[in-house]
Amino acid sequence: MTIPRLAAVKGILTSPEKGAVATMVPEDKPLFAAAKQALEGHAGDSLPLLGSEAFRGKDGESLVLFPRALKGRPLIVAGLGLKQSLSLERLRRSAALIARQASAFKQQSLSIQLPAKGLLDRLIPHSEEPSLGLAAGAVAEGAVLSVYAYDRYRSAPSPKKLSSITLLAENAADARAAGTAVALARVVIEGTWLARDLSNAPGNELFPESLAEAARQCGKRSGFSVKVFDRRRIERLKMGGLLGVAEGSARPPRFVILEYGRRRPGRKTVVLVGKGVTFDSGGISIKPSANMAEMKMDMAGAAAVLGTVQAVARLRLPVHLVGLIPATENLPGGRALKPGDILRHLNGRTSEIDNTDAEGRLILADALAYAGRYTPDAVIDLATLTGAVVVALGHHATGMFGNNPELMRRLKESGERTYERVWELPMFEEYASLIKSDIADAKNTGGRWAGAITAAMFLKNFVGHVPWVHLDIAGTAIMEEQLEYIPKGGSGVGVRLLVDMLRRWHDV
Repeated sequence: MTIPRLAAVKGILTSPEKGAVATMVPEDKPLFAAAKQALEGHAGDSLPLLGSEAFRGKDGESLVLFPRALKGRPLIVAGLGLKQSLSLERLRRSAALIARQASAFKQQSLSIQLPAKGLLDRLIPHSEEPSLGLAAGAVAEGAVLSVYAYDRYRSAPSPKKLSSITLLAENAADARAAGTAVALARVVIEGTWLARDLSNAPGNELFPESLAEAARQCGKRSGFSVKVFDRRRIERLKMGGLLGVAEGSARPPRFVILEYGRRRPGRKTVVLVGKGVTFDSGGISIKPSANMAEMKMDMAGAAAVLGTVQAVARLRLPVHLVGLIPATENLPGGRALKPGDILRHLNGRTSEIDNTDAEGRLILADALAYAGRYTPDAVIDLATLTGAVVVALGHHATGMFGNNPELMRRLKESGERTYERVWELPMFEEYASLIKSDIADAKNTGGRWAGAITAAMFLKNFVGHVPWVHLDIAGTAIMEEQLEYIPKGGSGVGVRLLVDMLRRWHDV
């Protein structure tokens, strides 16, 4: 599916000559009355449904009208709720509701009037960015992300989709500000769509070699370098975790290095590490068959890293960014890793295999150790690592662990802005005893309790003293049902979060 065209222009609701038009109306009575009067003026009709039980401007409400002035084209009105509760996320959700309504009416183009600046004056207190730009970016994100569909394998032609979305601003200066925000939003949306497409791709299409090739092609298009290590190079590096997990698969592993920019005075080096298990059967400790198909998305961390590096390169952000992707399948072949085996990782530490379904931390261990070669200012890993984090946080927050409060604070702030929220979980030293091994440096599982925490404790052994955050995205990357602008399946989580943080990295 092609991403709709995005633009921002000066205009009012009656300016567009084709397609659906839309506006957002607050619930506060004086503001609602003023909005209704303005709408009726544009529409050339009285609109009695506005203010009736059908629509009062509440959050989540929408109404589709067909006024005379639009000559049969739909006017979509979405509620914003009370002004005091207005947020970027509410704008995203309202825009998503509008875009889905336009799609339901088979419209190929949609024009959305941006809320008046008076509504936006306290959108994000103390932000240096203009509220109109923040609002325009949120509206663009919500609208475009909501119409995503992974439909490349449908043999029947798909119904016509929205092909263009235009934001209408009150004047030329506002249109320019909105246009700048929309251009930024489009780059971030493209990175998110890439992450969604990769996550949703079936395992017979996406495997270590093809993931590496996708990275190569992405680097050529977007202006960053890509190196791919084959099995022989991985063996020379002594990445025992990656090699061990790959033993059960007929497909060889790959270690992919993405790099944008270079280290220079005043420029930070950030390393992103993404788990790239392109299919996870659990290995010898095989998973139940129910829902195993979802495990094609066990490389969502790798997808988020690739989408983020693509966006950062296209935005030309002033940061030296490295992405590391250990890629493999985890299958129960004749040479597969077995419970009781011992692996030696890149940094010399050893792991006793207690459960072969705890494979993600084994390959991340090698990648995290490799990250130290860049002497980074920060390392952030993303992984669909544990079911335990889903039990703890569900599908609405990513589990966050780390050794640097400042880095975690920045991610938390970006999570609130993008609504890809993170929640810190503890790493008390007492948890380390749960992964103590009698015969190796550590076991790869810690038993039934605190599973997300013991996984993070395992990874900590491979980080050293570098500022580090581990994001367990198992609950937020693989969605069991569709949300307002997040589809069922691969969500693409992580791209918007990381790009937002990296855009502000020069402030560190």
